[in-house]
Amino acid sequence: MNWYCVHTKPTKEEHAARYLRDVLGLEQYLPRLTQKKTIRRVRRIVVGPLFPRYLFCRFDPAVHYRAVRHAPEVIGTVSYGGQPTIVDDALVTDLRAWAGESLDATTLIPELRAGDLVEITDGPLRGLHASVLHEMSDRERVAILLDVLTCGARMTVHRSQLRPVG
Repeated sequence: MNWYCVHTKPTKEEHAARYLRDVLGLEQYLPRLTQKKTIRRVRRIVVGPLFPRYLFCRFDPAVHYRAVRHAPEVIGTVSYGGQPTIVDDALVTDLRAWAGESLDATTLIPELRAGDLVEITDGPLRGLHASVLHEMSDRERVAILLDVLTCGARMTVHRSQLRPVG
């Protein structure tokens, strides 16, 4: 059995995941994200899906495809060429390791503001220091200006790969 990505109706990820797990008996994974949001001028901590409107489900398409496709709150599966697209096991394993096991929720690093100095903690640029140009909050990515040599290279890095310096 392979992992597949299931597309759900807006804000119905939890309902779809519960149905897939409890009624169909399938293994599912819904990574969640803990973040601070301002709701009606009040700063709150909110836990929501890491990928809004999507969750992962492990099933055999020959046996369960129709049941998953027509489950309540499900729009369909992510497909290519009319066939459900297989999600690599390593991706789900890495997401679980990154998010942790306590509710499968990960917390973003503290908010970064333009001008903050950060260190890249992962990837081929690990160890380099950079300055934040601006934050793209909905995409959870941060545009940074690398302080490499005498000229800066502009690039986008996922905020999980950054650590504030100082």
